[in-house]
Amino acid sequence: MTAPDPHSDASFDETPADSERENTSAASGAATPDDPLLKARAEAEAMKDSWLRARAEIENVRRQGQADVAKAHKYAVEKFAEDLLAVKDALEQTVSADAVVAVDTLKAGAELTLKSLDAAFARAQIREIDPTGQKFDPHQHQAMQAVDSNQPPGTVVTVFQKGYMINDRVLRPALVTVAKAPESGRPDAAG
Repeated sequence: MTAPDPHSDASFDETPADSERENTSAASGAATPDDPLLKARAEAEAMKDSWLRARAEIENVRRQGQADVAKAHKYAVEKFAEDLLAVKDALEQTVSADAVVAVDTLKAGAELTLKSLDAAFARAQIREIDPTGQKFDPHQHQAMQAVDSNQPPGTVVTVFQKGYMINDRVLRPALVTVAKAPESGRPDAAG
């Protein structure tokens, strides 16, 4: 038996069967169609393509949603503005009326204009807050002063300016005077 040549390229770890397999696959140059690695790579490519398409679709939907929201903000008052145009036209006609128009005619025109404005408010879901005789509500009313009254304490006695709500949100609180509790034990001025 002779010792292996130290200058030889053969490796001691390599068996003849391993070396034969490497030579066969290198000679063929391609994997077989049933190769699981090729199938996995093709499936991964298909999934990556699907993912990229879904991501692009989501981005398009997001952009369209942003554009829709921007339009909604920009044109939200369009219908209400259209309703107010009739009110403005009626007021302009009243202001430009001749001096010979009777006061009753002007008053009737103003009443019709007010009805038109009320109808526009109703369509826009704007409603009046007129709390006369109701209990004071700090969420809808703003107390300007408290006065002695024969009404129960905390009751709205006078409304200086009506308030308005849109849906469930206060646009402007009603400016009111509220009844206060009578002060007992108040020193007499004649005292």
